Amino acid sequence: MHKCLLFSDLHITAPGETIIGLDPSARFSAALDQALRHHPDARQLLILGDLTHTGHPQEYARLRDLLTDCPVPVTATLGNHDDRAAYFSAFPGAARDANGFAQAALDIGPCRVLLLDTLDESGVHTRHAGYLCDARLDWLRARLAKAPDRPTLIAMHHPPVRTGFDGMDRIRLCNDAAFLALLRAHPQVRQLVCGHVHRAISGNHAGLAWSILKSPCHQMPMLLGADGSGHSVDEPGGYAIALLDAETMILHAEDVTPARPVGQSSHS
Repeated sequence: MHKCLLFSDLHITAPGETIIGLDPSARFSAALDQALRHHPDARQLLILGDLTHTGHPQEYARLRDLLTDCPVPVTATLGNHDDRAAYFSAFPGAARDANGFAQAALDIGPCRVLLLDTLDESGVHTRHAGYLCDARLDWLRARLAKAPDRPTLIAMHHPPVRTGFDGMDRIRLCNDAAFLALLRAHPQVRQLVCGHVHRAISGNHAGLAWSILKSPCHQMPMLLGADGSGHSVDEPGGYAIALLDAETMILHAEDVTPARPVGQSSHS
């Protein structure tokens, strides 16, 4: 099986800045080190948006430093905390489509992975919600039409489905119905992976399996039905390992092992 590492919601800040007392850069660095140590055979590292916390160029520069020595090819897309111009300025060689969106089609073994850019900078829709404009949907439609026999995983930041966290559900993908209708017309789509909610969640929508990833940094507390989108708690960070072949797509959710004092047993 072909292996990919998936991260989301890094929320990298400027040096000295924290989120609920946590350093997102240190958290991501620890998670990445663990992932690469245990999975050196990974074919790709995918990052599903909210690369930074405010979209400031200084934050992207810090992320670039964190990824400099990564031995695995990195492909990223964007979320609501990102800035498209600042991202491409810091990563001029990053994947983008003909319209300037952070979208990519990757063939991994017999499978295809499509990364979608759901960052909405139009100001027309609900703040922090996601949106796929006609140009991005056309790009997706064309890529699906070109590879109807390749089992496909779609990765993006904003979920197009409800999770039970009411505040986060209000800032999901705005045009969810149109997007899901497009996926239903292409049965080669086997799995959808998103970020945004900062919690490991899985479900099924009309036969389509979907999963949501944890953040390496701060998590959404288990407050089902809660309003608002700023709830954060210091729980173990996480990432995912995708195993892909022609018959099966498996997604493992992995927590980041906390650091222990030297000499302390893992069973103590």
